[in-house]
Parts: sequence; C-alpha cells; structure tokens
Amino acid sequence: MKIYIYSGGEKLVGRSGVGQAIRHQRECLRRAEIETSSRWTKDAAAVHVNTVLPDSVLAALGARLRGRKVVWYGHSTMEDFRGSFKGSDALAPLFRQWIRFCYGLGDVVLTPTEYSRQLLESYGLKRPVYSISNGVDTEYFRPDPAARAAFRRRYALEENARTVISVGHTIARKGLPEFLDLARRIPSARFLWFGWTDPRLIPQEIVRAIENAPANVHFPGFVDRERLREAYCGADVFAFMSHEETEGIVVLEALACGIPTVVRNIPVYGGWLEDGKNVYKASNTGEFQQSVEGILAGSLPDLTSAGRATAESRSLEAVGSQLRDIYCRERILPPLPSPVRQRHVRA
Repeated sequence: MKIYIYSGGEKLVGRSGVGQAIRHQRECLRRAEIETSSRWTKDAAAVHVNTVLPDSVLAALGARLRGRKVVWYGHSTMEDFRGSFKGSDALAPLFRQWIRFCYGLGDVVLTPTEYSRQLLESYGLKRPVYSISNGVDTEYFRPDPAARAAFRRRYALEENARTVISVGHTIARKGLPEFLDLARRIPSARFLWFGWTDPRLIPQEIVRAIENAPANVHFPGFVDRERLREAYCGADVFAFMSHEETEGIVVLEALACGIPTVVRNIPVYGGWLEDGKNVYKASNTGEFQQSVEGILAGSLPDLTSAGRATAESRSLEAVGSQLRDIYCRERILPPLPSPVRQRHVRA
C-alpha cells in the first residue's frame, strides 16, 4: 500500500517551511519503507494534504469519494498567520474558521509540536490530532569545516569576521525588524538574512525597514539547501527572532549543523528547547544582544553538542518510524512489517 503525497500548491509553498515539510515526508516514508506516490493509484490507501488552499479541499473530498483516508498536516494556525502579509491581521479570525474546516476533513491531523497541537484542539477540532516533528535531514545538515570555508569565501568574510545569520520570509512575524535593530546594536559583526518574500505581499513598513537596513546587514535572498548548509556551518550565531512558529525547521537545521543558536522565548519551544542547555532563549532585543555578544566573545558555554543531539532526536528516520506507528494506530494502513534497519549514508 502507498501514501499519495498531494503536491497541489507546492509551487506556491516550495520556498517555505511547508514546502520543505512535504519533501521531508517523502523521505521519512521512504526510510520507513512505506511507498509514496505523486498521484492516485489503485494501491494508494491515503493522501497527505499539506496546504489549506482550495485545491487541497478538493483533494480531500476526492479521497472521501474513493473511500480512502485523509491525513492532513496542520502547518498553519491563526496565530502564525498574523503578522505575515498585507491584511493578515484583519483576516486572521476568518483564517481560523477556514483552517478548522479544512483540518476537519482529515481522518487524522498531524502538527509539528505539542504547542501547535494544543492550539488546534482549542479550535474545536473533532478529529484526532497528533504532534509529530517535520524532521530534519541530519545526514545532510551536519558540521562541516569545508562548508564553513565555502561560506566565508562566497561572502568575502575573513576567518575571524564575526557573523550572525537568520533564515525566513522577510516579514514582521519572523522578527525581521528586531534583527535589523540587533545589527545596529552590534556594528562590529556582519549580519545575513537568508530568505525572500514578494514585496507586493509585504506591508510598506517592512519594505522601508529593508531599504533602510544598516550597512552591516546583507540580504542574499532565497538560496538552495547547499548554500544554506554552508551558512549554518560557516556563521558564528544563528539568531531566530520569530514571534510565532508551529516548529521551525530552520532551527532544527541550524542545531544539526552545530551553530550556536538563540531563539525567542515563545511557547512553541517548550519541552524540547531549553535555555542554557541546547539553545539560548531571549525575550527581547536586549536579551538577544547579550546572548549573541556572549557567544561571539566565547564567554557563554558551548551548547552545540546538545543542540545536535536534539536535532538527531527529530531525524527523518525517527519521524518516519513515528508515522508508521500513527498509521497503524489510526488504521490509515493495514498492519505493516517492521522495516529493515539500515544506516543511511550521505552520498
């Protein structure tokens, strides 16, 4: 039996965390020895739906007509819709009703963290909701001195140049204004923001903030996973100042690459990221500054080994095993034989 991974809307979300999650699902299932398909086939027992676009509703209804199961990934919440694009704050209550309708079409709803699971359950969903990480490819995202050297060459950085990076859409929710303020507070360091959003979707105050960014900030835009891996391996600090997440795949990638990481102290990280253990947490720009400067100066303990261990606990193989368990528990698939455990070596 196969899982049909519905790809409608993937072109729109391909450069986002949702697009990355779709790619992860294919690989997680492959490692769990569960076949996937890019279309309906006779032996497709269920469909994975990842977006809340209208075509996803049609895909779910099509599954119902075929008598197949629907596994809906709850990547979006009203809370992380706010502060994103033009008009998102005003539309947030309507968006909540829409995603409640969409997720209600699933036989099972999967969402990345306990925090997002509790949010979705508070919406009154009647379907079972499970928390399961989006996962991270710990074989690809890992410490690599050669990647560090490539990053430094690519952006003309001296080996001793102090460098802080962040990754995400260029929107307020991701903490872009605060990142620019942090750069102003630490003028001796270089700051790079990886990611891009169509300016037509961004409020004018964010467009102006980017246009007036301090001289020590560089916007490389959207880059492929190889250049992103180089950045994680080559920079000195990953400062993720996002105000709201359902998990944060980029945080897992950073931890897997062994870069010291500072995140905002928000509920989504409760229970798996601990301040002073595997990351540093900050509640405001001043606290981010203290942590970043402490890391750059070498005066704070190195947490990167613990961070790497956290990423490994959410590896694609580990997530694939959890998916198998949920499929069996919820009768998405018939009982499956135990997979043959193999070591997946990066080519």
